[in-house]
Amino acid sequence: MSHLKDLPVVSLQFYVTAPYPCSYLPNHKARSQVATPNHLINSPIYSDLVQVGFRRSGVFAYRPYCDGCKSCIPLRVPVNEFEPNRIQRRIWNRNQDLAVKSSPLRFDEEHYDLYQRYQSLRHAGGGMDHDSREQYAQFLLQSRVESQLIEFRSPAGELKMISIVDLLSAGISSVYTFYDPHESRRSLGSYGILWQIDLCQRLSLSHLYLGYWIAESPKMSYKALFKPHETLENGIWVRR
Repeated sequence: MSHLKDLPVVSLQFYVTAPYPCSYLPNHKARSQVATPNHLINSPIYSDLVQVGFRRSGVFAYRPYCDGCKSCIPLRVPVNEFEPNRIQRRIWNRNQDLAVKSSPLRFDEEHYDLYQRYQSLRHAGGGMDHDSREQYAQFLLQSRVESQLIEFRSPAGELKMISIVDLLSAGISSVYTFYDPHESRRSLGSYGILWQIDLCQRLSLSHLYLGYWIAESPKMSYKALFKPHETLENGIWVRR
């Protein structure tokens, strides 16, 4: 873990949660280190937190702080050095017909319906497949930093994917993406990352932060396919 002395000089405090079931590794317990108070964590402060391994869930900034486990490794892509492989180039070209629209965070029944369908088919039994409208909004639509909600629609106007991102001085932090689970041909999850890399480049931002990569978790394996990438190990970003 990175040292808290490297964080900005503000009146932040950090506490560690009680153990809870790990969402990614069976029979594991997880704990998180949470930064408080929430109202002090604005875009500049959160940009610094992201660089030392924190993530955002709603208004909460946290990073893994598990007993005897360091499987969750922060991963980022240096976008100006990114080189798509042949499959990624095909995915990019295949989805150029999608219309893209960015807006502030907002609730929309169509978005929530897509979220429910995605969770039910891609993450059934994970706890989020029964999220209420309130839980969905708390998770994805509450933010104290500069965030955007991005819609991807087919030429016929059908909603295919939603990405939520934070725009920071350190780069773009990919918060969450959900999509039509029946559109396997489009490889929308990978396309969402490619689109965010392209957005970083267009905004002259240096990195796309993809959250945590866990080598033992099949759900996380796709993140390491975007190369080169960097992982945060013992407080240092290491090129892979």
